Amino acid sequence: MLRNFCSHHRQFARVIWPFSLRQGQHVSSSTTHLQKANYGSAITERKKFYQNVSISQGEGGLFEINLDKRKLKTPGGTLFTVPNEALATAVATEWDAQKDTLKFYTMHFTTLCNTAIDNPTERTKDQMIRAALKYLDTDAICYRVDEPPGLVELQNNEWDPVLKWIEQRYKVVIGSSSSIMGPQIPVETKDTFHQHLNSYNFWSLTGLEYVITQLKSVVLSFGLIDKHLSVEQAVLLSRLEEEYQIQHWGNVEWAHDYDMYELRARTAAGALFVHLSSESTAVKKKLLRD
Repeated sequence: MLRNFCSHHRQFARVIWPFSLRQGQHVSSSTTHLQKANYGSAITERKKFYQNVSISQGEGGLFEINLDKRKLKTPGGTLFTVPNEALATAVATEWDAQKDTLKFYTMHFTTLCNTAIDNPTERTKDQMIRAALKYLDTDAICYRVDEPPGLVELQNNEWDPVLKWIEQRYKVVIGSSSSIMGPQIPVETKDTFHQHLNSYNFWSLTGLEYVITQLKSVVLSFGLIDKHLSVEQAVLLSRLEEEYQIQHWGNVEWAHDYDMYELRARTAAGALFVHLSSESTAVKKKLLRD
């Protein structure tokens, strides 16, 4: 299943220093600064330089990724370590799936881990939560059209049940609006969601925020993480107006399919990353087997 998630992923593909130095070698201070300065480099491919991938448990019970005899490092030069074996297995699978050329934009778990480890923008957990909640004010399924009638009906039929579910699930009020200003989200609703997001650890919050940015929706993201929606359902609901227009006006078939599968891959990886970063070991192993 993990191989299916290794699709196209550019936004987080910033791996530019993917292996550690050989034992005994040292990095000069100028090189270290260069690593940090180039963290956002758009390098997305390079020639494969290893044969075997393995995982090992290091200090503090953290898990490391080994490429032959080299230990993987992050773009910031930090030793690449993850909190559990299941997540390490997911990352190792990505590296093992690479062929002659490393395509970093396909390595969703690796790049999400890099983001969690390096925290290149130096954000606190509270800043991440506030950034995620900003999407609630412009949530994709809260903004409705008032024409054409066919799209109005489609939005009501497909989006209203999800809104009803989340309002009942979290005992909040959200609503929808066709006004350009959107619905007025009550402060109490935002406080409830802030408290809920605060229950996630930094790693799982990194994945959840990523899912929210992909779907442009807090509502759909919560539905996906809570397993009320499948990846396919969440992605389709996030693209409802676009799909309606395509049905009526047609599309460039290959481009539409490419965008759809790419969004599904990114969303699926982010959702699984959340669960692998937060669930019990038994659940993680079951997710990987499935």
